[in-house]
Amino acid sequence: MRVEAKTSYLGISPRKLRLVIDQVRGLGAKQAITVLEFMPKKGAKFVQKTIQSAVANAENNFDLNPDNLYVAAITAGDGPRLKRMKAGARGRYKPRVRRTSHLWVVLDEREV
Repeated sequence: MRVEAKTSYLGISPRKLRLVIDQVRGLGAKQAITVLEFMPKKGAKFVQKTIQSAVANAENNFDLNPDNLYVAAITAGDGPRLKRMKAGARGRYKPRVRRTSHLWVVLDEREV
């Protein structure tokens, strides 16, 4: 049974988030949480919380054993961009784009 969890409007760019999710794709759910706990990246905290949410959904909603779950699919997509400005030299306008992302995690049961 596939279990999903989604986190939207994260304050990190999808490119930086993809560096983290590539490390945990295909791992067991508990192993992925442990790897993310010791990873020194900002995105690791976001991914860890989303995986923990998916594990909780599996336990509470579908009565699945968390030891049999693994990360079947995980993706990071673009969210809305926040356009900000910074004053530049000689009265010029320097645009800044603050990117956000949406994180989507799918856990599945391993065949025992």
